[in-house]
Amino acid sequence: MTPLPHNPALVPPVGAPAPVAPARNGAPGAAAPSGPSFADVLGDRTSAVSLSGHAKARIERRGIDLDPQTLARLQHGVDRAAAKGSRESVVLVDDVAFVVSVKARTVITAVDRASMRDHVFTNIDSAVIS
Repeated sequence: MTPLPHNPALVPPVGAPAPVAPARNGAPGAAAPSGPSFADVLGDRTSAVSLSGHAKARIERRGIDLDPQTLARLQHGVDRAAAKGSRESVVLVDDVAFVVSVKARTVITAVDRASMRDHVFTNIDSAVIS
């Protein structure tokens, strides 16, 4: 068997500390990570429905109440629309219609019952009653 050729680029400089292999999970002396995992945090961030500035203004101006139960039902409606491959959807929660960009998980606008009478929803591909 012939020895490998000497490669000076792989030899550490004189006086430099020797490289240390990173600790592997489950290895003795390896500290267990604390707190939520990256996947958990990412999942929480990507699944939450956000409100656009326009939607916030409409909700405030029209006096629409967004309690935790309403937000949960809206979230569930967006999840159902996403499962069907929708891109832009109207999610109806009680007497409020939320126009949602499903892929971005963002409420574009909100319309209450009083404003719905003469309102036309355009550029949507689905409607969800939640």
